[in-house]
Amino acid sequence: MTSVALIACAALAAGALVGPSSRVRAGALLGSLVLAPIILVAHIWDSSQLDTLRDRPAVAAIGIVLGLAVLVALARLLDRRPQLFPIAVVATVPFRVPISAGGSTANLLLPLYLVVAAGAIAYALPRLRGDDAVAEDGAEAEDRPGALEWLLGATLVLYAAQTISTADRDHALEQLVFFYVPFAALFLLLGRVRWSADLLRRCLLVLGALALGLVAVGFYEYATKTLLLNPKVIASNQFEDYFRVNSLFFDPNIYGRFLAVVMIAYAGVLLWGRRAQDVARTGLVLGVLWTGLVLTLSQSSFAALLLGLAVLAGLRWNPRKAALTAGSLAVATALVVLAAPGLVNLDLSSGKSVDEATSGRYDLIAGGVGLIGERPVLGHGSGSFSREYRRREQVSAQRATSASHTIPVTVAAEQGLVGLAVYLALLAAALSRLLRGASLSLARSVIAAAFLALLLHTMVYAAFLEDPLSWALLAVGTALWRHERASRNRPEHDALATA
Repeated sequence: MTSVALIACAALAAGALVGPSSRVRAGALLGSLVLAPIILVAHIWDSSQLDTLRDRPAVAAIGIVLGLAVLVALARLLDRRPQLFPIAVVATVPFRVPISAGGSTANLLLPLYLVVAAGAIAYALPRLRGDDAVAEDGAEAEDRPGALEWLLGATLVLYAAQTISTADRDHALEQLVFFYVPFAALFLLLGRVRWSADLLRRCLLVLGALALGLVAVGFYEYATKTLLLNPKVIASNQFEDYFRVNSLFFDPNIYGRFLAVVMIAYAGVLLWGRRAQDVARTGLVLGVLWTGLVLTLSQSSFAALLLGLAVLAGLRWNPRKAALTAGSLAVATALVVLAAPGLVNLDLSSGKSVDEATSGRYDLIAGGVGLIGERPVLGHGSGSFSREYRRREQVSAQRATSASHTIPVTVAAEQGLVGLAVYLALLAAALSRLLRGASLSLARSVIAAAFLALLLHTMVYAAFLEDPLSWALLAVGTALWRHERASRNRPEHDALATA
């Protein structure tokens, strides 16, 4: 029954992306966001986590009523001032709250969920009522689903369908309920925002202020050698001769990924800047953020930042020269490793040496490839990588993670060649939409560069569709692409193109 409910919820979320009309999309959107928490509560109903709900129903009822009141009030505010929605998303996207569910702890984006739920109500109710005020206008009439939307929907449904055969349905349920379904709603809502140069600047300012605040927390952690969150990172720092900070994130690499994306956005402003004052301020912000990124010691984030900057340079000046330079650097690095591995403390004849140099990723990838060989077509089932890896490699839970730290390997191991084909098609559709004509616009160039940087990060770490930044970048890029296509011959196109 759980898998059937998950498939229904994923199908509703997919319907919100590819529905034939705004009314159908609105109904599917609300349906998915209502069904997801019902599935979660039903799943953990007999656990100790809901003792308060069962033992003190009056207190629980009061809490639910207050929560709904806040949600309705926020929805009414967003209905009256829809331009606040993207700003609220930017302001809440980094903040995670640890919640125990299904026997494990998940770091959930509760503030973001509240904003998305309120935005969904503000979007859906007028369309379900058929209000004249939200009749199809030029922007919404042009938002017919394309290959990207259909492939996102297919990814959701396929992931839910493969919970039928998974060995870890609990983890798959968490992925769908906590990440895929609400982030599909985020994609729908952000993709229909009427972006203007002023709104883009406001979001960038909020994003920069947040990043600076988070870096300040990281500076405090480094100065006091005290981490505020994540016992695993705290324990790791005690046994190493270096100290990694994670600020208010639970993972230095995810913190570093966030900083890299923000830095790419501000680097775009720097490259396209015309006023000396703006260039100076942007350079100062980048300097502070770079210092914060260095303290994470996140190699994957450094690589993501470098790729994002290379893409920005190519879109700003000469794509061919930028690609040639980036390729030359990659080849030079590979030659150094192959010709003189001792310079990077690497013994290519030793799997252990390679594993240590890649922070354990070699063993994880090798184990993942072994899992792919066991069930190459349909895989082991959604969310099953960690459990199946422990079974196959006969290692403890501490040696296995929820993913291989290389998303294609995780996808192929869990969902087989079928899932891998959908994943690769999704990437092709996303890159086609974001990169085509991106060089004509600062905003679109930044979105494309940030997405490619994030994509590289997922190749060497984890969390692709589990990260709201992936969906947000795709959504904003889609909205800007639609605007450009609809207003190609209008004067205001030039103003947004240089935003």
